Amino acid sequence: MDRSDLYIIVAGCGRLGARLASELSRTGSSVVVIDRDPSRFAALTAEFSGFHLTGDAIEQEVLRSAKIEQADCFLATTNQDNINLMLAQVAKVIYGVPLVMARIYDPLRSPVYERLGIDTISPTELSAQEFLRMITARAGLEPASALRNGR
Repeated sequence: MDRSDLYIIVAGCGRLGARLASELSRTGSSVVVIDRDPSRFAALTAEFSGFHLTGDAIEQEVLRSAKIEQADCFLATTNQDNINLMLAQVAKVIYGVPLVMARIYDPLRSPVYERLGIDTISPTELSAQEFLRMITARAGLEPASALRNGR
């Protein structure tokens, strides 16, 4: 299966959701992006060729309108960890979406998602890792010693 065969639903059209939806659409995936606020769809690129659906993704009728039962991938990108967890669980357990991923701000919640078989991306964790990588590279330290030495 190549990317043009993928049917992807993105819940949340903030900066992350809009960027993902636009990029996935550009690469040939069929994309539906859902958001409660129709003004958020303005963040999609002019080249976005998918669909946008105004509604609350926690409502089953909205998910059915997005044809979630046909989705290959579901991305929960709202700005609320609890909503993302619930959306990811619904997509995975109720609708059997094969690939479900969620953004989480609190990296301590990651084990909960992992136990449920949901992949996560934590901007907090990714930012911390990148800061540490940059510090160690610029200070000439071994990666593990950057924090031990208080730098």
